[in-house]
Amino acid sequence: MLSTRPFECPFTLLEQARRYPAVKTSIANAGAAIALESARQATEEGLIEPILVGDKNDIARNADEIAWDIGSFEIHHAPDEDTAALQAAKLAGNGHAHALMKGHIHTDTFMMAILNRASGLRRGRRLTHVFHMTIPGHKKALLITDAAVNIAPDLETKFEAIRNAVGLAQSLGIAEPRVAILSGTEEATDRMPSSMDAAALTVRATEQLGGALVHGPLAFDNAISPEAAQIKGITHPVAGNADILLVPNIETGNALFKMMVYFMSACAAGIVLGAKVPAILTSRADPPEARLASAAIAAILAGAEKETN
Repeated sequence: MLSTRPFECPFTLLEQARRYPAVKTSIANAGAAIALESARQATEEGLIEPILVGDKNDIARNADEIAWDIGSFEIHHAPDEDTAALQAAKLAGNGHAHALMKGHIHTDTFMMAILNRASGLRRGRRLTHVFHMTIPGHKKALLITDAAVNIAPDLETKFEAIRNAVGLAQSLGIAEPRVAILSGTEEATDRMPSSMDAAALTVRATEQLGGALVHGPLAFDNAISPEAAQIKGITHPVAGNADILLVPNIETGNALFKMMVYFMSACAAGIVLGAKVPAILTSRADPPEARLASAAIAAILAGAEKETN
């Protein structure tokens, strides 16, 4: 049942990212081999200019082990992961770096550094996470939010997740993203709270969020399958054609993205949005293709931001 197809980093992402100069990226706790390998791959693809933050001895030793010459890169010594996380976040917060990458560090530690006011990364918006999902042999991407950061998001957090995901989709070239708000039904009912949230979010997004089509509640099949939506008689343009799936909670999103990864060999590029700079959030289990795709998205967002400013 598990897919044996090789993972693929979407060429379209790499192509779009290469239109911009390599983005200065501070890497939190970069001393482990897997963190350095991810940084090297993104550097060699022309996506990032790394700033390595962590134990300088570990960085030097593991760089030697993977035969990577890091002599031309900035290295900031930090003796432990808490110090490394905050130091990397501050480099992004003060404008020295324009993207942030999670190295060999606990996700909670990484996120707390971003949220720490001393980092200078907060700008009054909720932090939300998006997975950019692509399947080998298919051009269309599917964005899933939030499957990694917000456990049981309230209405305000869900609205911010929609706003952030729509902004990402537009930066990637989708002029009018279609957002499906998932539940277990197509009818709002107080017996299923997520359906009531979806109905309320649809109204609010229609009134307050331009440049996107938003609809819910929708069950998963009616969000992605035109045939299923037609059978159910759902005629909204989002039904069966979603670019973005807003999941009701982290369990739903986490299960969905992992099923796509393990059953379909999907490339899951993870990014945290809502801070001053994009934050690349990957895990040790992620294949190199997903790490590279995540760096490409950060490079696109940072490059587009610099162009606008």
